[in-house]
Amino acid sequence: MVWKSYALVVMLGMSVSACMAPQLAARGVLRTEFLFDSAPFPSVHASTLVETADSIVAAWFGGTREGAEDVSIWMSRQVGVEWTAPVEVATGVQPDGSRYPCWNPVLFAATDGVLTLFYKVGPSPRLWWGEARTSQDGGITWGEAQRLPEGVLGPIKNKPVQLADGSIISPSSTETDERPSTWRIHFERSIDGGRSWSVVRPRAAPIGTEVQAIQPSILIHAEGRLQAVGRSRSGRVFETWSEDEGQSWSPVTLMALPNPSSGTDAVTLSDGRHLIVYNHTARGRSPLNVAVSQDGLLWEAALVLERDLGEYSYPAVIQTSDGLVHISYTWRRERIRHVVIDPTQLVTVPMSEAEWPDGVQ
Repeated sequence: MVWKSYALVVMLGMSVSACMAPQLAARGVLRTEFLFDSAPFPSVHASTLVETADSIVAAWFGGTREGAEDVSIWMSRQVGVEWTAPVEVATGVQPDGSRYPCWNPVLFAATDGVLTLFYKVGPSPRLWWGEARTSQDGGITWGEAQRLPEGVLGPIKNKPVQLADGSIISPSSTETDERPSTWRIHFERSIDGGRSWSVVRPRAAPIGTEVQAIQPSILIHAEGRLQAVGRSRSGRVFETWSEDEGQSWSPVTLMALPNPSSGTDAVTLSDGRHLIVYNHTARGRSPLNVAVSQDGLLWEAALVLERDLGEYSYPAVIQTSDGLVHISYTWRRERIRHVVIDPTQLVTVPMSEAEWPDGVQ
């Protein structure tokens, strides 16, 4: 596959570290770069990644500022080790000519080879709706935008998973219109390749213990067990578990990992470990960290992606067919950064009471 070129660069003696920020010169990190140096938009956020047959595809929203009517979905494809110039692939223009901002793209490649770009359109996260476009050629060309059925939002920030039986589980959530809004997660499950969806919600927590949460990521455990983790308003990453391949979910509870009410993403690796990218802090959106777990319960510190002042947030993470891990994230709302990691080379350190260990860079 094309990603083998990272290893080839090393074999040829070329400098990978020249592409790397100083703080990323850590064990396991192969490359870091920006997806673009200049673009026709001043502000970007909420990237997403997917592997296709011959490339990696990234998308994000960009425009004047988050929530502005000119915010569209932009995309770039990795050709070799270079990224193509950003192209606009979706706008919030409606049939009557009105226009709304776009939000939170999510790319998903189904096992049948169809690539879907899910995204949200609307004046705010409380009032948005889901739209989607599909591609038969890995994101080179796209079909017409389709509005998702009433009551179906699509994946709200992070990628769906497709299980061995072909069922697709899309991690989603809602924010109500009152102020302050109420956050609730749910899952949209399809057993017919995405033609229809059923909504599954976690069981209610006991009164007084409810956790307000959005933007789940799904981790895959053995014997049909699934775990969803993500952003909460309670100062920590949330979790919920399914024992039946996503047909039902436990009440939402809190993990030990801190969360400053900022987006996270996570992936189950091919060796069975689980990897999460998140801001390990009680407030702000720096640092940006990577932690790894054998069981989804005990997490060990692995890597600090960013530690300077500023916003480094809303990560997306995938593992490609060559075993490498690719992470993208918002860099100061100005650009999207891409990091490539060899997970077999990560050195993890236990965390005591969710304190990030000294010396893990």
